[in-house]
Amino acid sequence: MTARRVMGIETEYGVSAPGDPAANAMMMSSQVVNAYAAPLGSRAGRARWDYEDEAPLRDARGWEISRDGAHPSQLTDAPEDPGLANVILTNGARLYVDHAHPEYSSPEVTNARDAVLWDKAGERVMLEAARRIATNPGLGTVNLYKNNTDNKGASYGTHENYLMRRETPFADVVRYLTPFFVTRQVICGAGRVGTNQDGSGVGFQVSQRADFFEVEVGLETTLKRPIINTRDEPHASADRYRRLHVIIGDANLCEVAGFLKMGTTALVLELIEEGGFTTDLSVEQPVNALHEVSHDPSLKHTLRLRDGRDVTALQLQWMYLEQVNAFLADRYGTDVDDGTAEVVRRWESVLTRLEQDPMLLAREIDWVAKLRLLEGFRDREQLSWDAARLQLIDLQWADVRPEKGLYHRLEQRGQVERLLTDEEISAAVHEPPTDTRAYFRGRCLSRYGEHVAAASWDSVIFDIPGRGALQRVPTLDPWRGTKEHVETLLNNSPTAADLVDAITAR
Repeated sequence: MTARRVMGIETEYGVSAPGDPAANAMMMSSQVVNAYAAPLGSRAGRARWDYEDEAPLRDARGWEISRDGAHPSQLTDAPEDPGLANVILTNGARLYVDHAHPEYSSPEVTNARDAVLWDKAGERVMLEAARRIATNPGLGTVNLYKNNTDNKGASYGTHENYLMRRETPFADVVRYLTPFFVTRQVICGAGRVGTNQDGSGVGFQVSQRADFFEVEVGLETTLKRPIINTRDEPHASADRYRRLHVIIGDANLCEVAGFLKMGTTALVLELIEEGGFTTDLSVEQPVNALHEVSHDPSLKHTLRLRDGRDVTALQLQWMYLEQVNAFLADRYGTDVDDGTAEVVRRWESVLTRLEQDPMLLAREIDWVAKLRLLEGFRDREQLSWDAARLQLIDLQWADVRPEKGLYHRLEQRGQVERLLTDEEISAAVHEPPTDTRAYFRGRCLSRYGEHVAAASWDSVIFDIPGRGALQRVPTLDPWRGTKEHVETLLNNSPTAADLVDAITAR
C-alpha cells in the first residue's frame, strides 16, 4: 500500500477589475492566459488543445448522457468560445479559460508533495500573468485570487484527479469515499467568512466549497454539485484506468494542508482498491453532514453513522487513519516507503492537535490560519462576524500578489510551515515532472514547440513540414514518457521530424 499514484490539481482563479464590478470575467480571464502565453512564442503559443479523446458525458455508473440533455457547462470537449486562449506549458501543464475563470491544470505527478509543488507553480504563473497585464497600457488591472467563491452566490473549483484501477467497483468508491470527503475538510478546508451560497449567513466556516454541494453522487460540476463526481474520462488507457475527478476540495495556500489533501485521499483510494476496509463508515444524510461540519469550526458537531453511532468529524477521520494503519501493518509491517510514512505521520499529528486545540495548526492548515488572523482583527477592531470588512480580509487572504495577499505576508514572516523551497517552485514553473508522461509533453513543447500543432493529456500532435498529415504520438500510459524512458530519445532527436521518425521506426 502506498500514497504513490498518478494525480494532479486543477485550479480556477477568481478574477476582478478594481473599481469595475461589471467587468467581463471571460474577457479578463482570456487576457490573463494571453498575457502569460505571449512571451512564450513558439514554445507554447501555437499549440492548441486536442479535444478528440475527451468524453465528459460518460458516467462511471455505466451510461452516457446525450449531448441534448447535458448542461452546456458539461460540454468540456467543446469550448464555450473556440477563440479563447488555451495554452500548453513547458512544464506539462494546461493554462486556459474555463467558465469565465483562468484555470491552471497541473501536469501529472506521482506523489502528494509534487502535487503541491506544481500547484504552487500555478500560483507563480498567475502572478506573472497579472504583472504583465499591469504593465500593458492598453489593458486594465486584473486581480487574481486563489479562492473558491465570490461570496455572492458563485463558486469556482479546485479539482483533484487520481488514476484508479478500472476493475475497482464504483459502488465501493462511493461507499467509502463519501464519509471521508464529508470530514476531510477539517484538514484541508480553506476557511470562509459567511455561510450559505451567497455568504449571507453570519459566521465563519471551515470550507469554502461545502455550501455549494447539493447531492451525493452525480455527473455535474457546476450545478447540483455532487460529493462524488461520476465523470468517466480517464485520459489514459480506458481498459486499465479510471480517473477519479474530485470536485469537493478547496484551494489550498498552506503547503501542509495541500499535501495532506492529496496524500490522505491517495491512501484511502489504495485501501478501496485493495478491499481493505473492515468497517462501514457511511454517514446518514451526507450532504447535510457536509454543511454541518463546515459550519462548526469548534469541531464538536456530531454526525450520525448508518450503524447508529454518533461521531465527530475528527473521530471519523481517526477511524479512516486507523484502518489505513492496520492495513499497512498487516501488509507491509515496517517496510513502508518514505512518502507514505510522511503522509501517515502528518495525518496523525494534525488530528491529534486538532483535538487538543485547532489553533495549534495555525502554521499548517488554511482555515485555522485564516481564523486566527480574523479573530485577531475582530478583537482589535471590536467587530462582529457580520462586519463587511471581514469578507474583504477573507478575499485579501487569497490575493496572488505577495505584497497584497495576507497568506503571503504570513509566509514572508515565517509564520506558516513550508514543505517546498522558492527555488523548487520557480523551477517547476518551466520544468515538467520527470516521472510521468508530462515529461515528454513538456519537453516536446520546449524543444519542438513550433512544430507541435496540438496536445492533450494523452497525446502530442506534430505538424512536420513537408508531410501531408499531422503526426499523433499517443501517450496513453501515464507512467511512460518519463525522463528515464525518453531522455535519450529526445537528446538524439535534434528536430521534431527526427523524433517522429525515431518513434514510428520502433
